[in-house]
Amino acid sequence: MKTIEIFISGRVQRVGFRACVRRIATDLRVTGTVINLPDGRVRIYAIAEPIVLDKFISMIYSCPRAVIRDLRTSEIASMDFNDFSIIKGEGRLSTGL
Repeated sequence: MKTIEIFISGRVQRVGFRACVRRIATDLRVTGTVINLPDGRVRIYAIAEPIVLDKFISMIYSCPRAVIRDLRTSEIASMDFNDFSIIKGEGRLSTGL
């Protein structure tokens, strides 16, 4: 098993992206989390066999309404999750008062 961290930027918040990522992960039996970050990016922790993670990453691009401008992955220390879940994040920082 391999654990990766993925940072995705583009139009990936408020378009159902996290739910799409969770569906793909569940279908592929990938465990981990997905969260919106305050800077507008999305962070994913994903754990699976390397070949399954490659498929997972390629399928993320098929999420409707999302526009992925940049996707960066890095292998990280092993983590353990029972399933794949959406973490309620802060979302994009407010620019108003």
